[in-house]
Amino acid sequence: MPTPPPDSTAAAAAHVPAVRRAIVRGLLPWFAANRRDLPWRTAPRDPYAVWVSEIMLQQTRVDTVVPYFLRFMARFPTPTALAAAPLQDVLKLWEGLGYYARARQLHKAAARIVALHGGALPADPDALAALPGFGPYTVAAVASFAFGLPLAVLDGNVVRVLSRIFADPSDTAVPSVRTRFQALARDLLPAHRAAETNEAWMELGALVCLPRAPRCGDCPMHAVCLALRGNRPEAYPVKRRKMQIPHKIVGAAVILNARNQIMIAQRRPEGGMLAGLWEFPGGKLQEGETMPECIARELKEEMGLTLEVGPELTVVHHAYTHFTIALHAHFARILSGRPRHIECADHAWTTLSAIDRYPFSKADLKIIEALRALPSPPRLKDLFPARA
Repeated sequence: MPTPPPDSTAAAAAHVPAVRRAIVRGLLPWFAANRRDLPWRTAPRDPYAVWVSEIMLQQTRVDTVVPYFLRFMARFPTPTALAAAPLQDVLKLWEGLGYYARARQLHKAAARIVALHGGALPADPDALAALPGFGPYTVAAVASFAFGLPLAVLDGNVVRVLSRIFADPSDTAVPSVRTRFQALARDLLPAHRAAETNEAWMELGALVCLPRAPRCGDCPMHAVCLALRGNRPEAYPVKRRKMQIPHKIVGAAVILNARNQIMIAQRRPEGGMLAGLWEFPGGKLQEGETMPECIARELKEEMGLTLEVGPELTVVHHAYTHFTIALHAHFARILSGRPRHIECADHAWTTLSAIDRYPFSKADLKIIEALRALPSPPRLKDLFPARA
């Protein structure tokens, strides 16, 4: 880890004038020539499109976001249209993009915008901050890109670029360090060119100042980059060592009835990151259990059902932000009980041809893919011949 200079704050302050000059002479002309043509970069900017794109881009790559953004804007072209739509429709259109709390917050904020602001996003940063899902980053991004206000936008790309330009050895995961970087980014904004500069920093991080193998020869800021001057650009930003990500083993039931319909369950609206989505019900394997025992126990606890658990359909491996899972999907049939909503919001019986009406997480979508990859549709009498 780089050794901090005796007074890093003073060193940064002394370097600021040179960086400011490089922004005007190098970064902004580079951005004008190299900026990507993205569907939310319209002229004039549509505040609603800016907001939707910024929410989608959180922890998601641009090339992944573009088709989702186009479909979302075609279906919900205004905050009023979004607020009027059922949440299930919003989640379905978001399906596969992940981090579904973003979609729920968009929907909730749209209703607030209609109720309090006549269906138009307010330009006042304090009014934006009062809306659901508007943290400091989103407030700054919308206020800057949509309304031209001089607020500095600080995302992972900007932190990486600034930490290299100033060769800052501080741990960028520490909140006080992020606060200092926010102030530095604000101090570097040229008068009347805030939005352009914010986007230029972000574009530079996305296209040139990459996490690994940065393209320093193509960088318009190379002359003022202290990390490059020390020949150590990849030593920055400094981050504390990541903790080992937990791994969970989970079971899911693909329950068939006599009509060969499949039962799915809906997560409770307040039930965490996948709230409101549909799933193949199940839960986490406990110590000493077999997978069929796990699935049978979970369905008893979650829906009051006694199951016979049959053959395994597939194992889905999926990574979330803070953990990974191995999801074992088994066919099952109900031996006794009627589905009750003990730990779920709802249930439905559906078919493979109709299941696309429901929004699922990526892991459950892979179970659907496995069902569709079978040589023939699953039938109760084939899977449980002794009891069918």
